[in-house]
Amino acid sequence: MRSYKCRGIVLNTIKYGEKAIIVQMLTDTLGRQSYIVQGVASSKGRSSKMAHFQPLFALNFEGLVSDKSDLHRLKDVESGIVLRTLPYDVKKSTIALFMAEVLYRLIAESEPNQSLFDFVWGSIEALDTIDEGVANFHLWFLSNISRFLGFAPGNEYVRGAFFDMREGLYTTIQPLHDKFFSREQSRLFTDMLECDVLCLGEIGLNRAQRVDMLSALVEYYKVHLESIKKVQSIHILQEVF
Repeated sequence: MRSYKCRGIVLNTIKYGEKAIIVQMLTDTLGRQSYIVQGVASSKGRSSKMAHFQPLFALNFEGLVSDKSDLHRLKDVESGIVLRTLPYDVKKSTIALFMAEVLYRLIAESEPNQSLFDFVWGSIEALDTIDEGVANFHLWFLSNISRFLGFAPGNEYVRGAFFDMREGLYTTIQPLHDKFFSREQSRLFTDMLECDVLCLGEIGLNRAQRVDMLSALVEYYKVHLESIKKVQSIHILQEVF
């Protein structure tokens, strides 16, 4: 078997037989990749190995690959980011679950994308670190991940503009169809795209505004990627935030 060093972000796990799981990860050098992990369960219950494979956990590991199987194996797994708050904070862990599901549903290709990987890795570090603006984090993430999926705005925002979802452009004239952001949503979208993640607390939103903006972003994604409909954790976010 050939080995390689890699960094990965856990997106999803699926039970495989009685004592194994398949882990889907976004990796820095191989893109999205599947790994089989043996010995995660026994007659006495789940093993400590499962602690590494929670949604959005960042890992350093050695991968093993064989010509006889499409499934890679893991060796010498360790935390890539020592998480201090994310696993223990209900709001942060809910957002992490959402981020992992968005990536799992929307990113299917196996080709590596270093810029995307670095953005997600940095987002995990930021979510774990910040104290202010946590309630806005999912809006910031969903807005900015559009840059790496190929449908970020194609022009500059001007005050009072609408954002045309179909064209991916800001326009001062209200579109004739119904797939556009209101003026308030367009301004907030721009704020999320331009805001440093550490300054999210400066964007004052109430619950109704957050729910409204999340709904608008989901509609925008539907225009470009039907798979957003499969992201179940959106409904949890709407209840929590």
